[in-house]
Amino acid sequence: MIDEHADPTVGDLSEGEILRRILERVGPSAALVGPGDDAAVIAAADGRVVATVDTLVHGPDFRLAWSSAFDLGFKAAAVNLADVAAMGATPTALLVALAMPESTRVSFVTGLADGLRAACRELAPGCAIEGGDLTVSDTLTVAVTALGALAGRDPVLRSGARPGDAVALAGELGRAARGLRVLFERFTDGAGRPVPLDERTLTPGERGDLAAQLRPTPPVALGPAAAAAGATAMMDVSDGLVLDATRLAEASGVTVSIETATLGPDPASALTGGEDHALLATFPGDVALPHGFHRIGSIAARGETAVLVDGRPPSGPGGWDPYRDWDSRSG
Repeated sequence: MIDEHADPTVGDLSEGEILRRILERVGPSAALVGPGDDAAVIAAADGRVVATVDTLVHGPDFRLAWSSAFDLGFKAAAVNLADVAAMGATPTALLVALAMPESTRVSFVTGLADGLRAACRELAPGCAIEGGDLTVSDTLTVAVTALGALAGRDPVLRSGARPGDAVALAGELGRAARGLRVLFERFTDGAGRPVPLDERTLTPGERGDLAAQLRPTPPVALGPAAAAAGATAMMDVSDGLVLDATRLAEASGVTVSIETATLGPDPASALTGGEDHALLATFPGDVALPHGFHRIGSIAARGETAVLVDGRPPSGPGGWDPYRDWDSRSG
């Protein structure tokens, strides 16, 4: 039984009290001006700030039957930290907006804050939560803006790949997709609605796949390392390798050739699964790849198709499009 006096809902408290409880969890500010004013003031040593935003909405992006508050906070931070890293930047600050039903328990909010802080501590030490916003909504929504610093280097864009470059990957692909399949195949009722996880029924491999889906750990530190090593193009692989490689190829005006033998024991999931948040990068052919990256292909002059898999065009778009695929994950 939940003690409602010990664990009030957000509707029971003022905005100031909810914020106080969140700020107690997310830790000290690293900004010139941190939480509590109308805006944060973040130092930018070279005058440039990398900025990105990502929104997680209950239904298409996560299910409370499957995600704990901590996991949700961790994932909300991680997906944004990966985007900053993909520009070759070091994450410096997060701004978090929460839209919540009034019935949301405060313990859920503080658990989410714990997850946000843990992701920063584990994936991007020195990055802190520096502000945000709270509002009421029928649908739980977490929107995170991440800021990053370039340390004097130019950003690494999707448009810099050139013929002769090596294509390299940091992180694992396919696990998050396999985890999502486990959730939909094993933890839904007869009507397709999500039901709570029973971890006792999972193998160690399935637990790892679920962790990749529910609490991803992108190789954030390797983004700046790739930039320092001379990466010509880079991006976060969030929607499937084939689809994201197509985006890089289109931006650079080249063809990306991928070798499935380099993708591990489950190349099908690696090619088409999403949400692993690995880093896809290209490097000049004569540059040694930085530690943590491995070669998965090469860049050629633009041919008839943007991507080749083992020398052939892929059979489909090979990735996740929220406007095309939302119904397959809703319920």
